[in-house]
Amino acid sequence: MDYSVSLREKFFGCIAGAHIGSAMGAAVEGWTYDKIEEKYGTLDRLLPYEHYNNGWIREPGTTEDGIERQKLMITAIIEKGDRVNAEDVRQAWLKHIKPESAGMVSEPFEAVLLAMAKSGIPARDLGRYCDYSGLNSFARSCHPIGLINAGDMESAREDVLEVGQLYQTTNSRGLQWAVVTGVAIAAATRPDATVDSVLGAIFDYCHPDMVVKELDRGLKHTANCKDFRELRKAFDSVYGGYGIPYAMSYANEVVTKAVCIFRMVNGNTRDAMIAAVNLGRDTDCIAAIASGISGALTGADSLPREYIEQVDYATKLNIYTNSQRTLREHADGLYNAWLNRMNKLKKYIRLMESSSDSES
Repeated sequence: MDYSVSLREKFFGCIAGAHIGSAMGAAVEGWTYDKIEEKYGTLDRLLPYEHYNNGWIREPGTTEDGIERQKLMITAIIEKGDRVNAEDVRQAWLKHIKPESAGMVSEPFEAVLLAMAKSGIPARDLGRYCDYSGLNSFARSCHPIGLINAGDMESAREDVLEVGQLYQTTNSRGLQWAVVTGVAIAAATRPDATVDSVLGAIFDYCHPDMVVKELDRGLKHTANCKDFRELRKAFDSVYGGYGIPYAMSYANEVVTKAVCIFRMVNGNTRDAMIAAVNLGRDTDCIAAIASGISGALTGADSLPREYIEQVDYATKLNIYTNSQRTLREHADGLYNAWLNRMNKLKKYIRLMESSSDSES
């Protein structure tokens, strides 16, 4: 695998992988892999679908609630031109979430969080009032936090735990698993990054008991899997919960599967996406993480042009989304914010070095 991809293209690969993977996986979200196999064989195309039983048949390539969360983070970062905190993202909620989006592109609990955000409650307190503290709601959407901290895993970890308090209780299981996504993407953007170095960063920066032990078991359990059909059967003996709200969407399951896919496909963005959407259960979230991390490492060259064009087309038709930017506009907005951050750091370093020189 060739990892010699420019940083700008790593940003694009990450965003394109997450958005396209979410759109492709949303059509079969919640299905068993047997049902996907019976209907499509191998699902490898964008399909129309309906969410929330609201009668809206979405154009193929339309993204869903997780990408809406991600878009708001992207907007906050673009508007600030730097790293963001929970309050910055809360302000993006208030400015950019459309009233008509409730029940169309957002989960019911997000309407409650938005109502509280309008009340003046501190941004870091909002996640205390979400009933589902172990969900992957932030783990599957925090890619922009990893990108604005490109190459800086420690800051990515800090910012995930900070911004994630909009959705989850401070230091909760869900946020600790979201650290995997942020750290992996920050590590993947490094110029010398490989699959092994990304996995090493996850093990170095993530919670040793709450995250690393389970992730290590998953990687060992699936080490000999050669394709997604073998992988999904291997996971049958590990994850199969049902009967409670969001039973398929807890972060430990979704992130573990995504990281195992990333390792299995050696970071190929398209292969990660296809494996994820054919895995069954929470297919859109698994795809967002697996192909987002892969895209941050290897870019978007493996993605067919028609995938990118169709998602951009569907976005322009989506009247409920908080942003109709193209995939390239999202990625370049983040990249330019990162450049701005670097320029500010360089000015600071020059200033302090001159101060140090004058004292010597």
